[in-house]
Order: sequence, then structure tokens, then C-alpha cells
Amino acid sequence: MALQNNGEEARGRRLRDFTITPQALRVIPLALLVGAIAAGVALALLRLIGLFTHLFYYASLGSSLIAPSTRRLGALSILVPVLGGLIVGLIARYGSERIRGHGIPEAMETILTGGSKVAPRLALLKPLASAIAIGSGGPFGAEGPIIMTGGAFGSLIAQLFSLTASERRTLLVAGSCAGMAAVFGTPLAAALFGVELLVFEWRPRSMVPIALAVLLAQAIRELLAHHGLIGAAPLFPVPHHSALPASGVAAAALVGLIGGLLAWLLTVAVYGAEDAFARLPIHWMWWPALGGLVVGLGGMVDQRALGVGYPTIGAALAGHLGVSTLVTLLVVKLVIWSLSLGSGTSGGILAPLLMMGGALGGILSPLLPGGGLSTWALIGIAATLAGVTRSPFTAVVFALELTGSIDLLPALLAASAIAHLLSTLLLGRSILTEKVARRGFHVMREYAVDPLEALIVSEVMTSEPLTTTPECPLAKLREQLLRGVQAPGQRLIPVLDRQRRLLGILTASSILHSDGEVQAPDPAPAPRAKQLMLRSPLTARPTESLRAVAERMAQHRIGALPVVSGEPAGAGRLLGIVSVFDLLAARERMLAEERHRERVIALRSPLPRARNGRGAAARCAGGAKAPPAR
Repeated sequence: MALQNNGEEARGRRLRDFTITPQALRVIPLALLVGAIAAGVALALLRLIGLFTHLFYYASLGSSLIAPSTRRLGALSILVPVLGGLIVGLIARYGSERIRGHGIPEAMETILTGGSKVAPRLALLKPLASAIAIGSGGPFGAEGPIIMTGGAFGSLIAQLFSLTASERRTLLVAGSCAGMAAVFGTPLAAALFGVELLVFEWRPRSMVPIALAVLLAQAIRELLAHHGLIGAAPLFPVPHHSALPASGVAAAALVGLIGGLLAWLLTVAVYGAEDAFARLPIHWMWWPALGGLVVGLGGMVDQRALGVGYPTIGAALAGHLGVSTLVTLLVVKLVIWSLSLGSGTSGGILAPLLMMGGALGGILSPLLPGGGLSTWALIGIAATLAGVTRSPFTAVVFALELTGSIDLLPALLAASAIAHLLSTLLLGRSILTEKVARRGFHVMREYAVDPLEALIVSEVMTSEPLTTTPECPLAKLREQLLRGVQAPGQRLIPVLDRQRRLLGILTASSILHSDGEVQAPDPAPAPRAKQLMLRSPLTARPTESLRAVAERMAQHRIGALPVVSGEPAGAGRLLGIVSVFDLLAARERMLAEERHRERVIALRSPLPRARNGRGAAARCAGGAKAPPAR
């Protein structure tokens, strides 16, 4: 329906692309504070991991991030992860069970079900438990605990102020992403990670504070790097990669296919291990120690699979590891990582995915054209990361920022897109959302334009509803409703004056049950509409989005609103009614666009249609006209 007048057209032109108000500005200073704190916490956690690694494997004091080594302890090094797992189990049982896991699902659950409120003790126990688990050889990354810890501090700061749940969510995610940027030096990938995976929306009110927090964390990282307190970005400098030819990009799509299969295998392995531990006849406090035993045995096979593994990832990306070494590394890392993570210890998944993805790409490199082992290791990282986390753009940008290999962008995009496609086809949920689902919550990660935002009221409203006047007898209205006159199913009756201005409303239920409710003096006329109508009702405007109307209906728990004009010459003139059933028309239109198939352009043969021969004989024999040529 066309807009009713110039005044409404002007309002239509003032509708916004994004729903944001100046209230969003109040979150920005807090986001900057959260970004600074999260950066400090992230870098402190790395030092804490280094401290425990020195203590467990070298019996010395130090805070540099070094790799675990089994040379000094020999066979006794098998017991180091067991001890670490035992300590983590004790902290989880007597401190907080929420320290278990790899951080990201816990952050997602807090956002979805807890109003983005994190208990203060979790901000202390999570980094401590993770540092012990990783420092004792656990094959995890620091980023998962950092994401949870940074988010915890963001939530704690938000809880000190009078904020909404959505504003607390923004600060929680800002802290998580700032911590990730501080560790890896990947600000754009960190911001994308928050938007694609954690914040569950793409809106300026959340994206801008997250981006600013990440940028401040990156600035702090660069300042510390300038003073030699942390390594400079990119985290894994590699030789220059030349752009791959078309055959190489096609081969990258093949790597994406295999990366999607690896994502499936990793997800099945982790939750298969978790289910196996759940069947053990012992308390879950002891599970991390059993997982640590597997880690210790795996470390005796290949000690490079232990710990965070940044040096090993860098060696794979530089092409310094042979194919046979990469095969051993992939198998050992997959086994010890899935079993230890399934045991419920504390640690992240990103660094292990980088290691296993790099190993996968390097193993495939002799079979692929156009690049060496280093090139395909990087493409394998992007494919595995995209397949496991279902965040393909984050995977591409993450690989680029980690290495600075911008010339490989087409190949990285091909690998990530195909891995993402196969992973979503094979698995109903990712390794991250499966954890949340097992706790009874479903996570929908498809972001699309809300159909209620795409349509306005004038496009779906009922423009000729049943109306009445103030003097109309209620008995007559009751009769019209019972007979379904003019508007079957209409549940709201506008009361209008002679100029069709809205005076009030009647509900169908109040009319049908009005016997005895409205009593008139003895010989007085029958009750009229004006005696029962609700004056100054809530209304809708024809140029409002259906989302705004739906929110008004939900807030006041009503199912229909009169639609009125707002021009000065006739304020409150009725234009129609919008109901919840009209709101469903928006969804109906989207379903039609998604499911209705039609051929818009029919291709026809340029040759003339046959008039005799086999075609003619077939028509005579069949006794029916042949279908027209297409």
C-alpha cells in the first residue's frame, strides 16, 4: 500500500538502517577500560603459563613462555600432566566447576543464559587452572582461557554500573576479543571473532565498542613489544608467499574439503572422549588426572605436541618440519588433545587447531601444485579453523594477520569457505556450540535481516477493518462479531468519530462478554460502545517497522494495534489495524522467497517444431497433444 500522505512519506524517509541511539555512547569509555584490563590480564596469563612450565619441567623460576621438554625428567615426565590434571580437578571441585572446558562455550552460555553476569571468583580461578593445565604439558592454547578471563573482567566491570543485559554482553565480548588481540596481535580477526561467534548480532551498538577495545589492546601490545616485553606481530613471520595460480586455488578448495573432514573428526573425538569419561565409575574430579596420563604418554612419543606449541606452529609454517614429522605430530596432538579436553580440564582450542591444521596442510603439500610446505600449512590452518569454529571470515583474516601473507587471500578464502560448507553439512553443531547444547541451550548462528525489520506496517495492515461509533449499541456489535461481518477473526474494534479520528477501542472479548457488565438506568437506552471503550489506546504508525510494533505488542502483551496517521491536519485518523497475524505475513514472505521455485526465463529451441514423422505418430498413437517444445 502506498503511504497515505506527504507527512508519512517524510517519516518513512527518516527510518534508519541501524537501530542505535546516543545511549550506546555510554558503553564506549567502559569498553576502552575493559580493553586495557583484558590486555594486561592476557599477557599476565602468558607469563603465568611460563612460570608453571618452568616449575614443572625445569624446576626453576622464570616467566618466559617456553616449550615443555621431557629430556630432563625422562619417563617421570609422564607424571607431570597427571599432577597438573589432579590440581585442576581439585580447583574445579572446591572452587568453581565452571573452570572446566576450553572457555569459549562457557562464555557463550554466560551470554545466552546468565545475562552476561560472571562470578568474580571465576576471573581468578579460570586463569590459574588454565595456567597449571597448560604449564604441566596440557596440549591447549592460552586463548580460550584468555577469552573467558577477559570476558569475566568485562562482565565484572559492567556489573559495577547500571547497564542492560545487552550492554553487559558487549563489554564481556569486548574483554574476550581484547585478550585475543593482545596474545596474537590480530586485531581485525579478534573483532570478527567476537561478531561471528560471541555477540550474536551485527549492530553498531556492539561492534564499535568491541573494535575500540581490541584496538586499545593491540596498542598496548605494540607498546610492550617495543620495550621487548612481548614478541612483535606477526606472531609467526614466514617467508613471502607468492599468489597461487588458478590450479592452486582449486587445490586450496580440496584442502578445505579435507579440513572440513578433519573438523568433523575433531568434534567427534572430543565429545566421544567426554562421553567415555562420563561412563567411568569415579567422580569427575579425577578425570583431568586420567587425561593427563594420556598427555604424558603422548609427550614421550612427540614432546612437540605438549603445551601451547607456538614454536612448533612457527616451525611448520616456516616449512622446517618434514612430512613424516608432521604425520606423527598430527596423530599425537589429535589423540592427547581430544582425550584431555574431553576429561574436563581447562584449556583453549585455537592453538591446537593451528598446529593440527598446519600439520594437515604440510602433509598434503607434496600432492598439491603451486606452493611449498609452508604455503599449504597456512592454508590448512585456515581450513581447519573455519571448519571447527564455523567462522570462515575470522579464519581467513586470522591466517593473514598471523603471517602477513596477503597474496594467499584467494586460496585462504577458498579453503575456508569449503571447509565451512562441509562442516555445516556434516555436523549439526560445532565443537563450540555442542558444549552449550549439551547443557540444554540451542545456539542459532545464522545472522540474517529480520523480516520484521524489512517490512513496514502499511505493507501488511488490514486497511478496511470493522469499526464503530461511540453511540453504536453493544448488542449490535455483538451480533456483527458472531456473524463474522466484514472482518472475520478481528479482535479489536476501533471507535471513530465522523472524521474517522480514533476515539478509543473495544476488544472482541469485552463485547462478547458485556452482558451484565454495563448496566444502564432502568428505562434508559441499551449500553453503547462509548461506555465500554478504552480511551487513549496504544497505536502504530504506517511507516513504523514491524519490529517496533512487535516489541510494543510484547511489552504490553496485546495482540493488535490500530494504525493511525500523524499529520497535523488530522491527527489520529484511522488507517487500519495491524495484528500478530499480520506480523506473520513478513515471515510468510521470507518462506516464499526461500522455498518457492520457479523458472523465470524459459529457454526455447531456435529450431522449428516437428510436424510429422515420429513426433506426429506419437501424438496420434497417444491420443493426446504433445507437450510444447521448450
